[in-house]
Amino acid sequence: MLGEIGFVGLGHMGTAMAANLVAGGRRVIGYVRRPDQIGRLEALGLRATTDIADLLDCKVVISMLPDDAAVREIVFGRKDIGLEGLAAGMMGGAIHLSMSTISTAAAAVLAREHARNGQGYVAAPVFGNPDAAKARQLFIVAAGVAADVARCQPIFDSLGQRTFVIGIDPEHANLVKLLGNMMSATALEMLAEVVAVVRKRGLDPQPFIDIMTSTMFGGRAHKIYGDKIARQTYAPGFVLPLVLKDVRLALAEAEKAGVPMPSVGVVRDRLITGIARGYGDLDWTALGLIAAEEAGLTAAPAVASK
Repeated sequence: MLGEIGFVGLGHMGTAMAANLVAGGRRVIGYVRRPDQIGRLEALGLRATTDIADLLDCKVVISMLPDDAAVREIVFGRKDIGLEGLAAGMMGGAIHLSMSTISTAAAAVLAREHARNGQGYVAAPVFGNPDAAKARQLFIVAAGVAADVARCQPIFDSLGQRTFVIGIDPEHANLVKLLGNMMSATALEMLAEVVAVVRKRGLDPQPFIDIMTSTMFGGRAHKIYGDKIARQTYAPGFVLPLVLKDVRLALAEAEKAGVPMPSVGVVRDRLITGIARGYGDLDWTALGLIAAEEAGLTAAPAVASK
């Protein structure tokens, strides 16, 4: 039995995931730093706390945090702010289920630290946005000791539509996630560029996207994000700084393997451009905005008609 599940990292993704666990009959206790967040979480059926020590009796603690630094802080703690780390405080045999997108190096360090303390560590980053999280349509890539992954499977079943178990080394799950995000970002950049061409020639980009996604480019990234780029929808979602973090991590993995990735270098520079222009709070579909500006487009042109 899993008992009460701890949850750290209750942003848009984490909140949707935790709410689905509650809806599936799980008891969840969520850690937040700000007391004003407690009411919001309790309204979703979670038990909320500002003291991470309240999570340390859980047999599974999930983290859904933005980067290496945030996960390391939760695992190792911070004496200066009185934050006890999971590694020092969790009971023996408990599992830290890290669903964050972090570097393979960080995953390796965390796995070793938990093993040293007699705890389990499973990496299980997800593919999907907050809407997919709410709809339980996430794809989960999991790696860790087989028995630990099996213990986490009921959680995966409550959160996603499919789980891919790729082995016993947690860092491999993070490698797959980073390379997948890199592929998606590169696809968005190409969509952004071709939509700029279509717009500049005076055509409505929506029929073009419909044709492409119905014929040669029917993948989820092209369908979901191509439509948003065509409609110039850049509302906050997977914001540019987080995309840039993942692209940089993917490039570091490629460099470690001795594999050039020139196309990804272009995407990195576009993301830096967007952040420099003040678009850091926008979704990665803002690659379409950047490409349009580079093409001299500042607003959607009149649609050509015949």
